[in-house]
Amino acid sequence: MATAETSFKTGYKTLAVSSPAFSANGLIPSKYSCDSVNCNPPLDILHIPKEAKSLAIIVDDPDAPRGTWVHWVVWNIPVTTTIEENTVPGEQGTNDFHQSRYDGPCPPSGTHRYSFKIYALNQELDLKPGSTKAQLEKAMSNYIIGYGELVGLYKKTDDIMI
Repeated sequence: MATAETSFKTGYKTLAVSSPAFSANGLIPSKYSCDSVNCNPPLDILHIPKEAKSLAIIVDDPDAPRGTWVHWVVWNIPVTTTIEENTVPGEQGTNDFHQSRYDGPCPPSGTHRYSFKIYALNQELDLKPGSTKAQLEKAMSNYIIGYGELVGLYKKTDDIMI
């Protein structure tokens, strides 16, 4: 039986997700981390199905010591090809820092991967503000018509050798 996480990645139109701030599997600038401004990076989204009524975003770190760590949960984003830097594009859920906002990369040590997952949905969601990643995944599971992901890397500045 597939988990909600894995079932999202098959059977949907593939969205092309990129950022002018970093390349796929490239280093995320510290501006978007806990080491600096800690604002969300800009994202570009292509190939959104014309039937899409809203978008959702989940940003998480699968390399966290205690398991996947959630950094941002957002839904009911109006259909757009651009998520602007330092914005709140929709309803925000609660991340694993117990905040309803974007909290950027902040690994305790080493280099971690950060997944910026974008979902195109064929409707808006009736979900309470502050909902968790699991609640969002459950609420959107029957409405996903497109999925794309951008992975960036981050290493805390005090771990970087100069």
